[in-house]
Amino acid sequence: MADATNRYTAEQRALLALWAVPGLGPRTLEGLRAYAGGSVARLAACPVREWVVEAPLPTPVRRKLAEVAELEWLAERVLERCAAVAMGVAFQGERAYPARLAETGDAPPLLFYRGQVGPPRRRVAMVGSRHPDQGFLPFARTFARQVAEGGVGVVSGAAAGVDRACHWGALDASGETWAFLGSALDELDPAQAKLLPHFLARGGVFFSELPPGVRASTTTFPRRNRLIAGASDAVLVLRAGAASGSLYTAEAGRAQGRPVLALPGDVMNEGAAGCNALIRDGQARACLSVEEVWRAVGIHPDRTVPPGEGCSWDELSAEARGAYQVLDRVPRSFDEVLAGSRLSPGALTSALVELELSGLVIQHPGRLYEKV
Repeated sequence: MADATNRYTAEQRALLALWAVPGLGPRTLEGLRAYAGGSVARLAACPVREWVVEAPLPTPVRRKLAEVAELEWLAERVLERCAAVAMGVAFQGERAYPARLAETGDAPPLLFYRGQVGPPRRRVAMVGSRHPDQGFLPFARTFARQVAEGGVGVVSGAAAGVDRACHWGALDASGETWAFLGSALDELDPAQAKLLPHFLARGGVFFSELPPGVRASTTTFPRRNRLIAGASDAVLVLRAGAASGSLYTAEAGRAQGRPVLALPGDVMNEGAAGCNALIRDGQARACLSVEEVWRAVGIHPDRTVPPGEGCSWDELSAEARGAYQVLDRVPRSFDEVLAGSRLSPGALTSALVELELSGLVIQHPGRLYEKV
């Protein structure tokens, strides 16, 4: 256990401990960081009783923290519970933490995960009702498979119904799929527990912002929807009634500046009323084909490597990784990348070819390069 936990810095361990306190969210955490002079590790260096009274905390959080002697003790307990179920912890800035999510205003400082996080790629949130109309789930699974065949990752919530069908569709294509849960990863419901082995065996990842031991509730599901949207480049609502929880994901996507799409349905079908309303009110674009999803996330399947055929991030050369960090999701010229990469022209050419073959970069006409 010592080897597994010693890789975390003092700052990360303090963050982990604070994040495990019920009711302590990103904004309260930022207030604590400012109170501690920019580093919550300073709070972990002394007993909690010495600072908890004066710290800027909501009363319920203050009471919970007052029950803890030291933050280090709490961090150790959380890490022990993570190790018991092979749960990883990804902090913002680390490769396992979704980069797109880190750009959002209400992103958690860390995520718990199970699975192997793959290389960067474009991703779409695909969500919908738990109980769609009869015959829709096979369609949703096929649609998600076709999306994944274009090299696009599928993000959803592992809920019964449309969400789960979309995960299965991505797995059918040997594509990437991420599930953000409304519970801790050691508190899976029976259906999620059955789904997890298939994810782990076929490259999927379970994520949660909730520390070990937290069960799902009516409040955790709306909160996790912002993570589904935030980790994605676009949001697609496949089927939603007027009161469907998947509409929270569409709302989060709009707030985060993501393109939002919806599949239109028969006007007499109450199960499609939410999707139709999104389109009618100008809150989503009508989606009529898989190609429209690819365009929404900026993918050109004819120029990308199919799922499973590219190399992993860990197999890339140092030059390729360096060049990738300079690139953006807006095409850049060879000279622009050269100026920012500190590589020689020959080394950069080789690095860009490597990135193209791995499926991480698209080359447009005129030697313009763009992240996938």
